[in-house]
Formats: sequence, structure tokens, C-alpha cells
Amino acid sequence: MARRRARAGALFIAPNLAAVAVFLLFPLGFSLYLSFHSWDLFSAPRFVGVDNYRRLFSADPLFYIALRNTAVFTLLTLVPTVVISLAVAGLLNRKLAGIAIFRTIAFLPLVASTVAMAVVFRFIFASDDGLLNRLLGWIGLGPVPWLTDPDWALVSLSLVTVWKSVPFATVILLAAMQGVPENLYEAAEIDGAGAFRRFRSITVPLIRGALSFVFVITIINSVQAFDQAYALTGSNGGPETGTYVLGIMLFQNAFRFYEVGYASALAWVIFAILLVLTLIQLRLSRRAEADL
Repeated sequence: MARRRARAGALFIAPNLAAVAVFLLFPLGFSLYLSFHSWDLFSAPRFVGVDNYRRLFSADPLFYIALRNTAVFTLLTLVPTVVISLAVAGLLNRKLAGIAIFRTIAFLPLVASTVAMAVVFRFIFASDDGLLNRLLGWIGLGPVPWLTDPDWALVSLSLVTVWKSVPFATVILLAAMQGVPENLYEAAEIDGAGAFRRFRSITVPLIRGALSFVFVITIINSVQAFDQAYALTGSNGGPETGTYVLGIMLFQNAFRFYEVGYASALAWVIFAILLVLTLIQLRLSRRAEADL
């Protein structure tokens, strides 16, 4: 009977294991294999050893431009996303009439297509007759070159990404907040703690795990950003190199220059960066939990 149950269980999970092997393990292994080869999609792969990695770190100045832009973009996205989602989740964590409607509205940007959203924001950020510059003109401020100046373009990309990222982070933090025992708030209120003090001393420490998850997911999404940058400022990472992030560099090398081996090496470098950042964040969060 035990052998029959084990066989039945293996049959049930076999399709999932096959899907993981075909769509995850094989692409990972093949991309690692290609990172040590030169391949243009048409001829046979040619083994070049670590030349792709050597070229990436020592002979390609665009890599460091993309790395710098990605780091700045991640910082500009991470801090507002965490702060805004924490504040919105705190406001939505109330027992008020009609609060479910506001929760639904706050969640709506998450279901919108990223490309469609970026196209809409492209019209909003237009320098001449964009909606945002018109609003600024009504209050006496001059037009801002949102998508034509390299520095402002990266800020605009960050604003779009924050608008897209906040709903998911809000849902995660709101779910964690609803798991905090009510008696802790009642005891703190009896002791004279105000709303902000209760939020800072009770809510934030008890949702530290959810906050750590939001940190990690936001960093991963920011480093891997591509679709919103492509739709908002084009495939060249312009203007100049203002939005030339790692995702744009990966796309260009793989599908414009057909240097698939070089693009695979870049993909594994991005994976290494994300792995290191994730491990650091998890280590810091565990240390913080141990201090509680």
C-alpha cells in the first residue's frame, strides 16, 4: 500500500517536475553554457572560455553605465515604494465603512499592463503638452523635461515603477498588519500611546518579515526592469544613456546585436548581483529579528 501511494504521488508531481526541468532548469543550464561561448543564433556556438566575462568587466564601458543607472534607479524605486506602501497599508488597516472599496482602488494599478501603463505615462510626461507639465504650468512652474533630459528620464522611470510596485507591496504589508493581535493595540492605547507611536512600536516590528519580503522583491524587480523602460524611453535607454539599465543592455546584446553568449554572461552577472543583495537583506532581517 505504501509503495502504491508513493507511486501515485510520483505520478501526480511528474508533470510539474517535467515543467520545471523543461522551462527552468534547462534554460538555466543552457544559458550558463552559452555564457562561455560566442553565438549569434545562426552559426554553431564557439567556446571562448571566460572572455565574455572579461570583456564585460574590463572592455565594455556601457556595463558600468548600466550598473550605475540600475543602482540609482533601484534606490529611487525602493525607498518610495516601501514608505508609500507602508503608509497606505496603515491607512487601509482600519475598520471603516466602505474600506473595501478603497482597498480595491489601491490594488487596481497592479492589474494594469506594464507596457500599456508606460505608454500612458509617456503622454503624461510629454515635454510640450503633457498633462503633468500643464498642471505644473497652472501653479506657475516651468515645464520639466521628463523624458528628454537624462537625469529626469531616470526619475520619470522610477515614478512609473513606484506607481506599479506600490499596490503589490501594500497588499503584502496589509495582510501582515491584519495578523497583528488587537489586544496589543488596546494595551498600548490604555497606556497612553498615540496612533503613530502604536504604529512605530507595535506594527512595524511585528511585520518585519513582510517588510523584508517587500525589500527583496522590490530590489529584484528594479534590477530586472526592462518592459517599462523599453515602453517609456525606447530600446536605446535614452535620452543619451539616461535610462540605460541592465535590462536594456541585456536586450540589446541578445536581440539587436545577436551576441547571445555575451548576453548570457550578463544575465548570470545580474543573477549574482541579485543573489548577493538578497542574502545580505535576509541576513540583516534575521539579525534584526534576533535583536527583538
